[in-house]
Amino acid sequence: MSENDKEPNLDHIDEDASGRVARKRLFIGLTCATALFLVACLVLLWVIPYYGLTNIHPWAPALFGAFVGVLILAVGWSFGGLILNILLGRSVLYSGRIRGLTIKLFLPLMTLLGRALGISKKDIRASFINVNNELVLSEAKTYPPEKILLLMPHCLQMSRCDMRLTYDINNCKRCGMCPIKGLLEITEIYGVHLAIATGGTIARRIVVQKRPKLIVAVACERDLAEGIQDTYPLPVFGVLNERPHGPCLDTTVSRESVEAALERFIDPSFQAQIQERKVQAARKPKKPRLKPLDITPDPAPAAEPAQARSEA
Repeated sequence: MSENDKEPNLDHIDEDASGRVARKRLFIGLTCATALFLVACLVLLWVIPYYGLTNIHPWAPALFGAFVGVLILAVGWSFGGLILNILLGRSVLYSGRIRGLTIKLFLPLMTLLGRALGISKKDIRASFINVNNELVLSEAKTYPPEKILLLMPHCLQMSRCDMRLTYDINNCKRCGMCPIKGLLEITEIYGVHLAIATGGTIARRIVVQKRPKLIVAVACERDLAEGIQDTYPLPVFGVLNERPHGPCLDTTVSRESVEAALERFIDPSFQAQIQERKVQAARKPKKPRLKPLDITPDPAPAAEPAQARSEA
């Protein structure tokens, strides 16, 4: 197998291997508790009215019990299929719809349960994003580049930049002082779409306009989790941004993480073109990176000595 044919390494998309395992364990644990809670509620729905249903019809308790049993089997199927999907890395038990159950049912219930157990929303959302990525990867689908959208948050743009990129990403001057320059280079090499959104409304409008088959989204835990829910059933692969200056201010993202995701999802028939563009990009002369703006105030002028003023 040649070097170019090797499966791209996605391990560095998260911080480290132990962090990914911890997030999976949190999600699996909360999913187990949620499934048991649902089963307990369903059992109570049958046990409580059991003695009253016999007065309606002799078969009423058995029919109601069968209905509750079907619901319990459905919960068990979705839970078991989800866990096997995570552990095996592929779809099992006809679990193609499990990602929808995870997004629409398990996440809201897990958030409520986690809050009751004192687990932060940030940890729950990070675990959900990690598992969602596993489910998207397990589908093993690939797409032409023009059907993939890179959706970025506006906080990647340098806060002191005057360029408006929300409506036209090509307004960027490519000064290299924020990650946008590198992301534009990625779009030129891979041929995917790139857009910046300032919020959920604009993000939904961009999705409607571009009509992608897959979204590779960069954002914080909250925005990614909400975006995955809003765009379902459209698959979203989430990449967490880095926040060295705090939330929503001059954030950044690993270019290697974005490229690794694209390598995984782009149709292999386009790899030859991509490699050729990479060679051409490497031959281009590199523009010198601009120096950061100097925002330190000018030193105040020194006061004249009293003796000099008197002589004047």
